[in-house]
Amino acid sequence: MQKRLWINLMFCFILPAMLFTASCSKKVVSTEPTTDQMAEGDTDQLSEVTDVVVVDESSVAESDLMEAEALAAQEKAAREMFVSADIYFEFDSAVLASSAQDILNLKAAWMMKNPGVSVIIEGHCDERGTSEYNIALGDRRADSAKQFIVDLGVAPERLTTISYGEERPLDPGNNEYAWAKNRRAHFTLE
Repeated sequence: MQKRLWINLMFCFILPAMLFTASCSKKVVSTEPTTDQMAEGDTDQLSEVTDVVVVDESSVAESDLMEAEALAAQEKAAREMFVSADIYFEFDSAVLASSAQDILNLKAAWMMKNPGVSVIIEGHCDERGTSEYNIALGDRRADSAKQFIVDLGVAPERLTTISYGEERPLDPGNNEYAWAKNRRAHFTLE
């Protein structure tokens, strides 16, 4: 009776588990000629090659998955950098400084690599000046950033501008340091 129980366990649980385990780790086998055999050019010997390369498919799949995850992490970091890199302007100006142009060059290159992405360029100002004046200045700032990117080859339909003037300060302070941070163009992805 005990022997029969053991046989039943073996057929019901152990044998299927072993078969399942063996079937999960498939191996790809390919035969490759050695360098010496290739140099000799003997086709008869090439057909009898016995060097075997064994590749475990599960390790290849893991490697592909890790590579895909690394690429996704890089893409996420690139998107975050695109959004977080604002450009800044001098007081009462919409002229792009060389540092702003450098950032816009990077943004345009990223947009060229990601043709499905559309961007909103927000123009911002500090609190000095009237609301109407700051809306117009924010609009000129956003437009100058847009035109620079378009001149680098990005389709204008992919870029939208909006001016918030002084309505959305990055720093609510009332000093030159805060005002300098608020004179900017900010980029968001649609």
